[in-house]
Amino acid sequence: MTVPKTWTFADVWEAVAQSVPEAPAAFHGDSQISWASFDKRANGVASHLLASGCGHQDKVAFYLYNRAEYLELFFACSKVSLVHVNTNYRYGDDELAYIWENADTRAVVFQDAFTETVTRLRDRVPDIHTWLWVADGLGPDVCPTWATPYEAAALAGTTDAATGSRGRSGDDLVLLYTGGTTGMPKGVMWRQDDLFKVTDKTNKVQLPDRLDTAAVQARTTKPGPVSLPACPLMHGTGLFNAVNTLSLGGSIVTLEGTRFSIEEFFDVMERRRVKSTFIVGDAFAKPMLAALDAEPDRWDLSGLRVIISSGVMWSSETKESLLGHWPQLILVDTYGSSEAVGVGSSISSRDASTSTASFQLSPDANVITEDGRLVEPGSGEIGKIGFQGRTPVGYYKDQAKTDATFPVVDGVRYSIPGDFATVEGNGTITLLGRGSLCINTGGEKVFPEEVEEVLKLHPGISDAIVVGVPDDRFGQAVTAVVVAADEDQTEGLAEAVVVAHVKEHLAHFKAPKQVFMVRSLDRAANGKVDYKRWTSHAEDATRKKG
Repeated sequence: MTVPKTWTFADVWEAVAQSVPEAPAAFHGDSQISWASFDKRANGVASHLLASGCGHQDKVAFYLYNRAEYLELFFACSKVSLVHVNTNYRYGDDELAYIWENADTRAVVFQDAFTETVTRLRDRVPDIHTWLWVADGLGPDVCPTWATPYEAAALAGTTDAATGSRGRSGDDLVLLYTGGTTGMPKGVMWRQDDLFKVTDKTNKVQLPDRLDTAAVQARTTKPGPVSLPACPLMHGTGLFNAVNTLSLGGSIVTLEGTRFSIEEFFDVMERRRVKSTFIVGDAFAKPMLAALDAEPDRWDLSGLRVIISSGVMWSSETKESLLGHWPQLILVDTYGSSEAVGVGSSISSRDASTSTASFQLSPDANVITEDGRLVEPGSGEIGKIGFQGRTPVGYYKDQAKTDATFPVVDGVRYSIPGDFATVEGNGTITLLGRGSLCINTGGEKVFPEEVEEVLKLHPGISDAIVVGVPDDRFGQAVTAVVVAADEDQTEGLAEAVVVAHVKEHLAHFKAPKQVFMVRSLDRAANGKVDYKRWTSHAEDATRKKG
């Protein structure tokens, strides 16, 4: 009996390329790559990786900014059963060496901007035998003698589909390294079959549980949506949404700038008639809103229909203001993580608004108490969010963390990354944040995200973080580090004013005991902030304050 094949991205995308060969798959600057070329170039890169000595399920590190080559390489790896390893381009030498060693990396694809860093690191990662260099126009664009130009490999591709010696399988992995609040990043292992199905789950026409290329082609008889990831492809939010767009026969637009520019973002969105974009909460939405408020008639963005966000708080006030500029928009705020995709969602439009950090749970999600009970809606009890169904295999080479994050509760395997929440009477959840960041002050628990949300409601505050600082009386003192909306007008943000503002919205014990001003929280490209750094900053500022 023949066992039906499970899904791989390569099988899906090859079917798309056959269905809409001349449709665009990727745009970067002035360049446009058709689906036929996308497929052919990926064959070339895949064949090169095999010829260079990469074997079944060997790991390939992606050390790239957002660009078409990132997705071509993802396609290539899926074709020949190699494993994607994302690489945070903001990491220093020690972090890069750690990830590549921990992942058992055998090949690295890097762009010219990182040549100097890679040159320093090569001796520290002797097990890496293959280096592919991507010209990027950002520097001298001179390929090192020890590397191979990526373009040469891509141009050698033919229409013959590349495949590994063992063929493809839905069990082939995608490895996604994710930073935690403590320790070094962990590699989340997704089976391709599971990752494809969870990213495909929200599409109007869903594909069956087993591989069916005819069904793919029936769904992609015409070009799909044009999407622009504003956030990095090296993070789950950008990558997962991008692969879903491609699985619909769509195209991905990437920005040329290595630092996010709101002007470039809107210029490209207008030029390419982008239909959907992927952001990370207020970290992207607030600059978008500020630009639109300043120049409401500068861009024609009438083609935009959907903004999808995940990973960081997206306030209801910002959503409402964006809808004031774009009444046609649907704003999709998704709750999930690298360890659990599609846990919950919140959809806002001109006809329906939602509260900040409030999500409708997926049928596969529950809120679970410390002793393993399901939280009853409306009870006010706090628990951790757990997601069952299609979840990761675990963490690469870390069984202890795998067992802790993916426990079995009443015979059901859950993914429980660590977020706390309550369940309202109507079944929605109110997200409270990670327990590892929870502040214990005078015996009361305070979740930083809840206070940060309220701080950002103040018109004089553009960004904020809340941390716990050691305190002789309370154990920990709730401490706020805030960024003024206008650097020249901070007098309205006196500590007493900020504290009073929080007390208007929350229990008094949740209000900051002290408030410190900074120019920027230096959020990463994915919108996240370094809590460890700012906790240290707050502790130092507290000591100086006396």
